[in-house]
Amino acid sequence: QNQKTKEQIESLLQNGKHKELRDRLCCRLTFGTAGLRSAMGAGFCYINDLTVIQSTQGIYKYLERCFSDFKQRGFVVGYDTRGQVTSNCSSKKLAKLTAAVLLAKDVPVYFFSTYVPTPFVPYAVQQLNAVAGVMITASHNRKEDNGYKVYWENGAQITSPHDKEIIKCIEECVEPWNGSWNENLVDTSPLRQDPLKKICDCYMEDLKKICYHRELNVQTTLKFVHTSFHGVGHDYVQLAFKAFGFQPPIPVPEQKDPDPDFSTVKCPNPEEGESVLELSLRLAEKESAKVVVATDPDADRLAVAEQQENGCWKVFTGNELAALFGWWMFSCWKENCSEDADVKNVYMLATTVSSKILRAIALKEGFHFEETLPGFKWIGSRVKNLLDNGKEVLFAFEESIGFMCGTSVLDKDGVSAAVVIAEMATYLEGKNLTLAQKLTEIYETYGYHISKTSYFLCYDPPTIKRIFEKLRNFDAPQSYPKLCGIYSILHVRDVTTGYDSSQPNKISVLPVSKSSQMITFTFQNGCVATLRTSGTEPKIKYYAEMCALPEQSDRKVLEEELQKLIEALIENFLEPDKNGLIWRSA
Repeated sequence: QNQKTKEQIESLLQNGKHKELRDRLCCRLTFGTAGLRSAMGAGFCYINDLTVIQSTQGIYKYLERCFSDFKQRGFVVGYDTRGQVTSNCSSKKLAKLTAAVLLAKDVPVYFFSTYVPTPFVPYAVQQLNAVAGVMITASHNRKEDNGYKVYWENGAQITSPHDKEIIKCIEECVEPWNGSWNENLVDTSPLRQDPLKKICDCYMEDLKKICYHRELNVQTTLKFVHTSFHGVGHDYVQLAFKAFGFQPPIPVPEQKDPDPDFSTVKCPNPEEGESVLELSLRLAEKESAKVVVATDPDADRLAVAEQQENGCWKVFTGNELAALFGWWMFSCWKENCSEDADVKNVYMLATTVSSKILRAIALKEGFHFEETLPGFKWIGSRVKNLLDNGKEVLFAFEESIGFMCGTSVLDKDGVSAAVVIAEMATYLEGKNLTLAQKLTEIYETYGYHISKTSYFLCYDPPTIKRIFEKLRNFDAPQSYPKLCGIYSILHVRDVTTGYDSSQPNKISVLPVSKSSQMITFTFQNGCVATLRTSGTEPKIKYYAEMCALPEQSDRKVLEEELQKLIEALIENFLEPDKNGLIWRSA
């Protein structure tokens, strides 16, 4: 019933674009590391009115099977500020259709009356005891994309087998039901409630549980700049700073309000570093603010920059920020825990492609560290499991600037991370230290962890498959490489097939993930490198890290060694020229 997407298909048909029609109509969306995500537009593998209705019908069918009290407990729906005129598609409209499917089936729906940060949906699912929730967002993806993120009753993103079962249910009911198209139901149905005020108030109150130095925050003269990257973050970050006793951060005026075109940045991903933080850094210089915090468009991730003594800005990587957060959350726990608290009951987590710095801190301090597959959905589920077993989880992260401080939200959260960093910077200033200086101290105490992450673009799935198959049959069939250039390989773990040469039975401890490619190499020199495909974009990503012991403190030597190893990895294993890979633009 959407005229714009209907016209797109008719136009392709009239112009004989049969290949593109096949691409759009002959495959269905599948759940990646962050739910369903694709470009907005016509077709069954795109995000549009119809695919959102179909997905929600499938979810309804599955939830009805799983929960006898589904119609008492209800369902949460949130959305960001994305939109595309050419296909008459906006996050709010897609959220209204999601709600309509459920309301028409007499399911109570908690539908936010305005855009919210992604973490508000999992938080609301737990607070309201709903059976599940959906957030319409494509996070930091390019402006053409949108997505559909599903949370289970435990407040974590769905993992298998739920995702596979939901896809089956979607395929069983592709014809829209009566009432599924009625997006006005959210305005007229008595079953629709607006959870905005309650959830926002509760969230800000819960945030205070991880505020440890309110008296310093109230008095500080330190100034902060915040950019919300044309997304949802502005109002919520302002409220979070207030909850911690801070003066509000200075917003970047050009990026403060939602803009689905993200018109001041070439891509709305704060991970891209200084090039996309230009406006906030210039504003910070003008206002004499030493720290910039940037939330991505759906406010679930956080980038941080700090001005150094020489006037230059240091943009921290996700792994560097995790070292700071890990140190901070553990120090605060130690200072505030009861006398009979047991450090062996304390946990921190990271995804397997992230820095091992938390492992080093855990070994020295005596708490537990665990790894999961890439994607916060694995972290959320594992954290819930640990909490249910009486454990205490202080912090979890993924290197792509996703952080979970505390356990009020079982997903990454840029709003809470922003205000925790502000408190950390305030505390350190009182000790005459910057964030960067503290980071060096952490590395000198626990050992340098120097990492580099980047990616190549590849729009041809068969090429990607060929690259990984070659690694599995390197010198002979079914044999992995033993060398990469001059570097000896100690162990290989292939999560796609479930193989791990370091395990006595050669079986990977991490669950097999057949739908994506991922191979990790541990080198003789202490470097760990992973090659994997992205779950949300046409990328081959590489992650490499040198993990040194505290006594190996020559940073320069470690950096040079890592750089040489990465060059060997790219040249021998990815072969960009031969495979037509596009280098990430610097």
